[in-house]
Amino acid sequence: MEQFHHPRPVYTGRGCESRPTSQREQLLSGLTGRVLEIGAGDGIKLTCFPEGLDEIILVEPDPFLRTVAELPASEISTPVRILDGDLMRLPVEDASCDAVICSLVLCCVPRPETTLSEVKRVLRPGGELRFYEHQRSDNAVVALVEAMATPLWARACGGCHPARDTVAAIERAGFGIERLDHLSFDHVSHVLGVARPM
Repeated sequence: MEQFHHPRPVYTGRGCESRPTSQREQLLSGLTGRVLEIGAGDGIKLTCFPEGLDEIILVEPDPFLRTVAELPASEISTPVRILDGDLMRLPVEDASCDAVICSLVLCCVPRPETTLSEVKRVLRPGGELRFYEHQRSDNAVVALVEAMATPLWARACGGCHPARDTVAAIERAGFGIERLDHLSFDHVSHVLGVARPM
């Protein structure tokens, strides 16, 4: 998971450099206008956003992480706003964002359907949800293990629920999925995709 959350160190022959993974490049490529990232954490992902955006808004409930995010925000040319906010009630105006980024967030919020309703509220007509999330395995045995491990996993990993059917939650929230890739890191299922409100 951390290889996706942060740029991955890559050995180039000149030493070890940090570069975005191909998955992160896919998640963030082609963005335009005003972009909102919810549960933005320490802001390191700012280094992976394309140039030329009108604004990047980060919503992060943790005050320490908001403070840490100020450094990478100061190092990019795109204007950045870092906001305190509940992911169940986003502090962003209706229909004000061209895209919303969710990266390992929907597995942690108490009620994904509420957060997704908020995402839908803040997106402009034609806007898109870009997501990289845990996804319950299609393998029944693995899904059972994920469900059994969830109580301990959630306590150890910031409330993460790896057995959630995130794709179904996105669809139930009224989004149509336009692109969906299934990935696995350390035997944990993930999905990477794009969805738009229907």
